[in-house]
Amino acid sequence: MVFVIPYKKNHDTFCPKVSVVIPIYNGEADLPDLINCLLAQTYPRHQVEYLLVDNNSSDRTLAILQTMAQHSQITIHPLRENNIQSSYAARNKGIRSAIGEIIAFTDADCRPQPQWLNSLIAPFANHNVAIVAGEITALPGNTLLEKYADSQDTLSQKHTLAHKFYPYGQTANLAIRRQVLAKVGLFRPYLTTGGDADICWRILQQNIGSLEFAPKAIVQHRHRVTFPELSSQWQRYGRSNKYLHQLYGVDLMRNITLKEYGYRLGRWLLKELPREAIKLSQGKASLVGFLNTPIGLFTARARNLGQKQAQLSEKAKIIEWL
Repeated sequence: MVFVIPYKKNHDTFCPKVSVVIPIYNGEADLPDLINCLLAQTYPRHQVEYLLVDNNSSDRTLAILQTMAQHSQITIHPLRENNIQSSYAARNKGIRSAIGEIIAFTDADCRPQPQWLNSLIAPFANHNVAIVAGEITALPGNTLLEKYADSQDTLSQKHTLAHKFYPYGQTANLAIRRQVLAKVGLFRPYLTTGGDADICWRILQQNIGSLEFAPKAIVQHRHRVTFPELSSQWQRYGRSNKYLHQLYGVDLMRNITLKEYGYRLGRWLLKELPREAIKLSQGKASLVGFLNTPIGLFTARARNLGQKQAQLSEKAKIIEWL
């Protein structure tokens, strides 16, 4: 059995070399805020290198990274992965160039908070810890869909850490010992989604070490703001589940039938809608609660569609090695 336990102890003297790997695709607009977040990290700067891997961007991402690397107060190594269009291939490029004892991961559109690295790295003082997952919270948002996702804690690691097969952490906020990666291999470079679960499960299945949750290691991420973006996100969740089903035999998400859709919409129209309308008029409810059911059905349908259409390729089964 694998236990995921929030880390509580404070190891002030534990300060290993850390390599932070961040894949970037057309991230020109995100780079200023991202770099500011990296500059604000409280972890000792001389013990951190940031490997920012451009994944064949068509904007000025690489040029900006090269300029920042020359003038930044932190150690930035701009890298390129142009052979495979995949965030996992880009992460592998960074891992191979890393010199840190611990490899930490986040994404270009994430905003690590100042204590992120301190809190994420501290549990590794226990040599039995192989993986640490930090928490993912939402950047402040004003749109209906952002508020809906925030009310559902859509991005939170609590969902993936509670997976009934094995827990796993999302690569938006994850750290792994380098020596562990040397034993189990790197990411599957041709996989397009689900690679975070795959790499964590390979480690946990081999009993190399435990996975711990560091709730104070916070990375903020922006929720989707349009229905096409929301649909794309949940279709990706569906594809991920299908790929993991084909790799590990995990259960597929159950498809909601048209009859069930009709029943739940009918119940919403006849029962929930009038009740929430009264609460809304009294200032006791929000528009998010008012539309909770139809938005939830929309995301469920998108997830089902992604799961139905996905098919794992033979290439996607390939594991790269150090």
